Amino acid sequence: MVGWTEPPRRRGLLALVVFAALALVAAGAVVVTRLASGPDTGRRPDAAAASSGVPTATLAPSPTPPPGVSLTGPLNFLIVGVDTRVSVPGWEPHADAVMVAHVPSGLDRAYLFSLPRDLLVDIPAFPRAGYPGGKTKLTHAMSFGSRVPANRKQPNTAQGYELLRATVSGYTGLRIDAGAVLTFNGFDKLVNTLGGVDIYVDQRVVSLHRRPDGKYRDPAPGGYTGPQMVYEPGERHLNGWQALDYARQRYTAGGDYTRQRHQQQLVRALVRKILDEGLARQPDRVDQVVAALGDTLIWAGGGRRIVDVAYALGGLQPDQFILVGLPGDGVGKGSAYQGEQLKPVGRTFLTELKAGRADAYLAAHPELRIKS
Repeated sequence: MVGWTEPPRRRGLLALVVFAALALVAAGAVVVTRLASGPDTGRRPDAAAASSGVPTATLAPSPTPPPGVSLTGPLNFLIVGVDTRVSVPGWEPHADAVMVAHVPSGLDRAYLFSLPRDLLVDIPAFPRAGYPGGKTKLTHAMSFGSRVPANRKQPNTAQGYELLRATVSGYTGLRIDAGAVLTFNGFDKLVNTLGGVDIYVDQRVVSLHRRPDGKYRDPAPGGYTGPQMVYEPGERHLNGWQALDYARQRYTAGGDYTRQRHQQQLVRALVRKILDEGLARQPDRVDQVVAALGDTLIWAGGGRRIVDVAYALGGLQPDQFILVGLPGDGVGKGSAYQGEQLKPVGRTFLTELKAGRADAYLAAHPELRIKS
């Protein structure tokens, strides 16, 4: 691609770091399990997508193609933050944060949006886990899919991801080309290796989990006790634990929708940090960041190599990552809360995104765009 002269290995490493930013910020986390690379359909992913009418990424045949030269869009990446609580006996993983990155056919921009964890969705049957299908909260797709009937004490997170991916694809109408599953560990190490991150804090956020010195607050009946870290509005430089903590808070004005916004803002801030530093032209810095990740970032590319995606998306700049907030409201009968639903303006955005008309729709509905 014009303007990039780094050798393939270095450029692939940079893309790994960029995808780490997208993936890790979704829940302030690090991948802990390897994912199956294709959906559980018994068919090739492209064949399954073609039968559903969902646009697919294509790879044109070539004897020795340069990395990524034949990779086209649209491309969709699913990043899932998982609350595992492995110390709790019988605990099943839940999807605590769900983020989708959509790259249209021109590969010249990326739309980032989150889906509420409590979104009411139709979860398809998943015989492998013994799940018959039903309508419930999106977060449960991961836990239902992770069940191993022969051993309920050892849930399979990778298997749970397959059901979640099918659920998100069915709800949005987008084929998911790649994804990652993450938990709350290691993110602070990555951010510290990058030297911290600069972000505009758009409202006062009081931490539920951390003290001002970064130590965890003491557990107490019904919550936690002790001094609380506070993030005041304005331009802030956050270190690793602060970035993780800030991205986790949902007991704020606006609740989980505010948390989604903060996660997406942090994604763009991290991408800006990575690109502004020109990491691909600093081999030692790239190696430092990759070493910090170790083998914890697992690329589930559905047969697509990270180096191919690196070259295909290598020209994206921070201002080409468009953050979109999909408004929703609660669903219930009387005072009984059942979950969340997207408002019509949000559901229509998904339809327009799939049709390639996202820019025009956002121009007509500028309130959906999240400012960093």
